[in-house]
Amino acid sequence: MKKFGWITGLILVFVLGIFFWWKFYFVFGEGVKAGSLNYFVKKGVMFKTWEGRMVQEGFQSPTSGALQSNEFRFSVTDPEVAAILERNSGKHLELRYKEYNGMLPWRGTSEFVVSEVINASELVKPNSTDLPYDK
Repeated sequence: MKKFGWITGLILVFVLGIFFWWKFYFVFGEGVKAGSLNYFVKKGVMFKTWEGRMVQEGFQSPTSGALQSNEFRFSVTDPEVAAILERNSGKHLELRYKEYNGMLPWRGTSEFVVSEVINASELVKPNSTDLPYDK
């Protein structure tokens, strides 16, 4: 009976581990979005993360006949990417992102995590002294 319990426990731990990996670390999709960077801030109570919003060109609406701007909400984990975004607020940007099935508190409040700034109109790159720092 003990052997059955151990085998069942190991199988359960293995299945839960696979589910945790699939939910939080499996990259569900990758892509590029373009638009004007509207909002970028570092915030959080326990985990300070960079969060941003980008307004995309065009309009989309859940109901016909109504207009609503298309907004892309994202998180950033790389300090170098965060520094570039801080210096280019309000500019037209193209961002490469990864989409996860779930969010983790230390990775941000969005399932979309920006990994690279591909192209920007008149991109301002930060100096090494301009990189964001933790206080």
